[in-house]
Amino acid sequence: MSELVDKYADIRPYNDDEVADSVARLIADNAFIDVLAKYNLPRFISSVPFFARFLVRRQLQKKWGAVNSVEQVQQEVAKYLALLVKRTTSEVTFSGLEQLDPKQAYLFISNHRDIVLDPALVNWGLFSHNMKTVRIAIGDNLLQIPYITELMRLNKSFIVKRSAKAPKEMLKALSQLSAYIYDSLAGGHSIWIAQKEGRAKDGFDQTDPALLKMLQLNGRKQKKEFSEYVRELKIVPVSISYQYEPCAIAKAKELYHRQHHGQYVKSAGEDIASIVEGFSAAKGHVHLAFGQPIETGCESPEQLAKTIDEQIIDSFFLHPGNYIAGGCKQAVIDKADAQSFEQRMARVPDELKPLVLAMYAKPFHRKAEYNSKEHEQ
Repeated sequence: MSELVDKYADIRPYNDDEVADSVARLIADNAFIDVLAKYNLPRFISSVPFFARFLVRRQLQKKWGAVNSVEQVQQEVAKYLALLVKRTTSEVTFSGLEQLDPKQAYLFISNHRDIVLDPALVNWGLFSHNMKTVRIAIGDNLLQIPYITELMRLNKSFIVKRSAKAPKEMLKALSQLSAYIYDSLAGGHSIWIAQKEGRAKDGFDQTDPALLKMLQLNGRKQKKEFSEYVRELKIVPVSISYQYEPCAIAKAKELYHRQHHGQYVKSAGEDIASIVEGFSAAKGHVHLAFGQPIETGCESPEQLAKTIDEQIIDSFFLHPGNYIAGGCKQAVIDKADAQSFEQRMARVPDELKPLVLAMYAKPFHRKAEYNSKEHEQ
């Protein structure tokens, strides 16, 4: 294994020669098998662990037993995504992909509404347009369960060490991450990373300049100006817009708790529950708008954050719920769509309704504000 790969061994995705062992570990992992049984088998079978595990393992060995390369894993994931799109969305649409060069590696920075679906749907768009799928940045806070780590690293995910707290340790982890992203792009591998740590639970999509300062750590080592280094990274903002906000009630509960108790402590398994809900709940129409590679407006991390935000806000696709929650009377909204949004809101507990409505209204108001500023100029 080359020295370049070795220095990233603790954070990088698996290579082809590590895939078969990882698949074997997954098939041997009872916790993973039990989760699959719970969500895929009738309750009367999944409640008998010995029998359920036997059935699931046999099925997995049949399907995954021969998988031994990253490309084969991607093909399997694509089949699963095709089913997921069919079952849980009315349609998934894309814009801007035709303007990107299929031979070029890009750093995709997107707004963040769903833990796993956001990068999965970015990959679905690239895969559908015969472009290479991305390497995905994922926080180590999600990797407390061995089978989740296996699944993520099998599926081209690399680890962001958020748990590092001591200043020296943090700088070392961030410098390694910055170099890994640069070397991946230089090696022809596109990257996906969210515009800030954690999902936008209030519907307010905003890029954190700290993320961009992390990217520059490697540029500083190379003694490059910020703007010159950023142009090399080929940053493409991506705006992801769901007709029905993933995990809206869970997000609102967290916001409500923070407002009334000052803080919110996640319970064990909450992130896994959010991942499962994101995958299984109805999402309606999902649109992903791929922006233009950023060449200007990148003199400082703050200016670059503003440039990314402008593209994300400008290209955000507004759904009927965004117009309704935003109080826009002029929008022509299909009666069935309006009814569907009303029915969805009727299922939201009363104390959470204002927070869920604000989640949908925020993109509408920000887009209106952005357009009025553009008009003034």
